[in-house]
Amino acid sequence: MASPVTPAPAIAAIVGQLQATIIRRTHARHTSPLSTPLSVLSVLAVSIALSCAPTSVARDPNTPPPAAAAQTQIPAGFGTLRQEDIAVQVQQFGLRVRAIALDESVIRVLSPDSYRTMHDVVESQRERIDAVRRRTALPSISAWYLSFFGVEVGEARFSPMEVVISNVGRDFRPIEVIGLSPGFGSQRLRQREVQHALYLFDGQLDVNQPLTISYETARSSDWASALDRIERERSLVRSRARGQDQP
Repeated sequence: MASPVTPAPAIAAIVGQLQATIIRRTHARHTSPLSTPLSVLSVLAVSIALSCAPTSVARDPNTPPPAAAAQTQIPAGFGTLRQEDIAVQVQQFGLRVRAIALDESVIRVLSPDSYRTMHDVVESQRERIDAVRRRTALPSISAWYLSFFGVEVGEARFSPMEVVISNVGRDFRPIEVIGLSPGFGSQRLRQREVQHALYLFDGQLDVNQPLTISYETARSSDWASALDRIERERSLVRSRARGQDQP
């Protein structure tokens, strides 16, 4: 909150009082009041104005903070990337795990159809995501779309909670896993079968920084390459959007 501001007339009155005081003292010494340097009054006036100025400036509540303004979201519908271009994959024995960050700043680089698909995954579970955020008292949630593929003959078991994302000096484990396909709860995969789930992590996980995804003993740091592609596509998306806005 901004501090109360002393009005300009009040400041002028204070300066006038100081001038009168100086004149009285100079007369008492039998000197001309003009012998007192005018710069003294100027300095006093500036000092008073600064001391009366507000210590903070009230911000329009509709204006985003500088950091948020610097990271203005790219528009949707102008991307060209495929889901595979922004995915990180980890393989462990007869199982392959694919992870896609569902942050809007990431999925907006996808082609329009792929963007709508990923966006709808989040929106379809919005109530559950909000419930998890309230329950955990976290400021935000980082949502990821994970797919488990059976890649070998026979049956493979998978452990949904064995997924860990290492990022910004921390290991993030899923707060909640929401199965999106009917057989996800069985935690079994036949060859060529795939199961999908929505993973929720602490929102402190920063998808714009390097990260490593681990499943049991397998690890992948391919996100660095994906992030390069994402950043290039963000620049292209902005250019396409500007070009469309021009007459």
